[in-house]
Amino acid sequence: MSRARQAWFWLLKNTLNRGTVRLARAGHGPFSLVRHVGRTSGRQHETPIMVARVPEGFVAELTYGETVNWYRNLVAAGGGELVVGGQPYPIVGVEQYSTEHGRRAFGFPARLVLTLTHRNEYRLLRTH
Repeated sequence: MSRARQAWFWLLKNTLNRGTVRLARAGHGPFSLVRHVGRTSGRQHETPIMVARVPEGFVAELTYGETVNWYRNLVAAGGGELVVGGQPYPIVGVEQYSTEHGRRAFGFPARLVLTLTHRNEYRLLRTH
């Protein structure tokens, strides 16, 4: 991973993420929390993400790709927990989700932003 990318992730973790974690825990705003266990540390982590509800669970857009720790930890553990609006949902599986269906899951204006920014990596966080 490049130094610039590492610096960007550090900045997000130590500034923006702290505030969005608080909002997500309280069930306010567009953020949800994904709770996951570190692959090597075994420690519990909480990461704020934005998701869209679908019949099988929730769709997440992988803004920073498959190398982010929350995603890698969920895949390695075979699941975790998602907290949406203060309500916990067990994640029982993580699956690829098509770009078309992923974008469609998000309402306007998020769908427009995802289209204009060419976001195409979506994953289903299966909750049942």
